[in-house]
Amino acid sequence: MLLVILSLLILFSIGCSVSIGQVPISLQDTFQILLYKGSGMQIGSLEGIGQASFADIIWHLRLPRALMSMLVGAGLSLCGAIMQASVQNPLADPYILGISSGGALGATFAILMGFSIPGVLGQIGIAAWAFAGAFGAALLVLVIAGMGSKVTSIKLLLAGMVINALCNAFSNFIVYFASNAEGIKTVTFWTMGSLASATWNKLPLIGIGVVIASIFFLTQFRTLNTMLLGSETAVTLGISLTRHLRIYMLMSSIVTGIMVASCGTIGFVGLIIPHIVRGILGSDHKRLIPASILFGSIFLIWADILARILIYQSELPIGIITSMIGAPMFMYMLIKKGYGFGGK
Repeated sequence: MLLVILSLLILFSIGCSVSIGQVPISLQDTFQILLYKGSGMQIGSLEGIGQASFADIIWHLRLPRALMSMLVGAGLSLCGAIMQASVQNPLADPYILGISSGGALGATFAILMGFSIPGVLGQIGIAAWAFAGAFGAALLVLVIAGMGSKVTSIKLLLAGMVINALCNAFSNFIVYFASNAEGIKTVTFWTMGSLASATWNKLPLIGIGVVIASIFFLTQFRTLNTMLLGSETAVTLGISLTRHLRIYMLMSSIVTGIMVASCGTIGFVGLIIPHIVRGILGSDHKRLIPASILFGSIFLIWADILARILIYQSELPIGIITSMIGAPMFMYMLIKKGYGFGGK
């Protein structure tokens, strides 16, 4: 029942997202425009319910942005839940483990050092460098954590913190010596996260990545539940945690890299959403994973709405909104709730 309610809330949130903005459009007009556009009818058919320009605003600007926020929210929440189970630590998420910082470093390098291709292909070059940075950071974390002996949750978390600090240091180093004022502004906006560049062309890659990862991890709930019990219990059950850990981390890194390459660094989503869902439904990943995916989508859709309307005729980077909401919420859960990682 909860999953059905969350699914309906996603549809309602998407409708609100494409209606709310500097040009307000009623929900009734919005759904009629989407119905006309989806059925392939011409813009002229919309003259009876509103200006034809409303259709362009909704179809070419707001709807791709709403769908991207839905996919990115789902992907970040999914990756956060998987990483927290994999490293058996409630503080794990793509940002803490340095994956997002690696993507930001790749984008900073491409923008300020001139390694992107001018013109339309320039954005593709920046996205490719961001993905390479995120994936490279994930590989470094796994290599460092595996030095000396087997990979453990503590070593993985510490390695992630080291890579996170290192990537941030190199990004700041590049920015400090850069003379490109416009590039510095772009990098600043990138590191704070933004969905302003959402287009229909960017949705397939993110959608395919998130859907494949969601389907895969939905079939892995038994292994993820076993990870919460510790390595000794897993060995008695015949499960190799090290092998599964590497597979899960690499898949999460690929999905995170795709999202960072498209919309920059968005923090706290992968950290707080699994915590909220775990506090409501418990730690069983059979329920935790689908609920986190849906709840994360709703959260980021409304965070994007706030980013667009909070300041008149201006737009805040969505990373600021998620941090302003996520940090106090996470502090409240730590101080007041007092539930353990595997608790009820």
